[in-house]
Amino acid sequence: MLVNGKWMADWQPVQAKDEKGGFVRQTSSFRNWITPDGSAGPTGEDGFKAEAGRYHLYVAYICPWASRTLIARKLKKLDSLISVSVVDPTLSDQGWRFGDYPGSDRDEVNGATYLHELYTRADPAISGRATVPVLWDRKRGTIVNNESAEIVRMMNSGFGELADTTVDLYPEDLREEIEALNARIYPSLNNGVYRAGFATTQEAYEEAFAGVFAMLDELEARLADGRRFLSGDRFTEADIRLFVTLIRFDPAYYGLFKCNLRRIADYPGLNAYVARVLAIPGVRETVNIDHIKRGYYSIKALNPTGIVPLGPEMPELSEAA
Repeated sequence: MLVNGKWMADWQPVQAKDEKGGFVRQTSSFRNWITPDGSAGPTGEDGFKAEAGRYHLYVAYICPWASRTLIARKLKKLDSLISVSVVDPTLSDQGWRFGDYPGSDRDEVNGATYLHELYTRADPAISGRATVPVLWDRKRGTIVNNESAEIVRMMNSGFGELADTTVDLYPEDLREEIEALNARIYPSLNNGVYRAGFATTQEAYEEAFAGVFAMLDELEARLADGRRFLSGDRFTEADIRLFVTLIRFDPAYYGLFKCNLRRIADYPGLNAYVARVLAIPGVRETVNIDHIKRGYYSIKALNPTGIVPLGPEMPELSEAA
């Protein structure tokens, strides 16, 4: 935890609790936007113009929020424009750390050892947790944004003609539906698994647990009409947000977070849906099951022995047609 720009305490998974003992997520601190002409976006200040090689993305493969941005970067073909560094999967006492675990990187942009060092470079007096993703501006030497939902939308439209304009993750005619889906899926499922896993009372856990499986049942029913994705045949940001939770469910949330009524493998529609998304060119490269398991099971508050389960493996693509 950073307090006025200084690391003051060992990393803890629970940021805050509500009156029932339920998990409360920290609000993102940096809310600037990259735009084609450098004008201000919906929040923040101007000056962050879309340019090749200017921006760098810090992520963790274990983190669903960070993985949203990796998928958007791949689908919009921004690989050559936005470089990436991946932190170690295991959480240290000082949070995310750069290192040499297979699939991880050293910080070649800023030379940081811990992610929280980037936060204090951007704001020497910042307080709170240092989270991923982080979208960094090499030119100004600061964080542009650390809110995954906004970074996904920046990658969709903020780079203009520099990105693949044939892919639209937030199409105008589906925006109302996408917003409605996001508003329902996030609290009950995306964040619901965390509310179950980090609950500190039985009441809070059971409430979150019920919400998780009510939403999974609803989504299974939604896919029963044969649609490929949430809004039909078009893959959108709502699918990105759902997929990153589903792909982590059986390896981590089912066991470690006690969301163990059913696995995604037990839902025929959702299981086939995960396979379809994995088959989209570029998506599978953003998923690292080893990092996911090793990272979640390194959370000492939930798994003090640190033993990492051997299964399950990456889902097969047999249902991807």
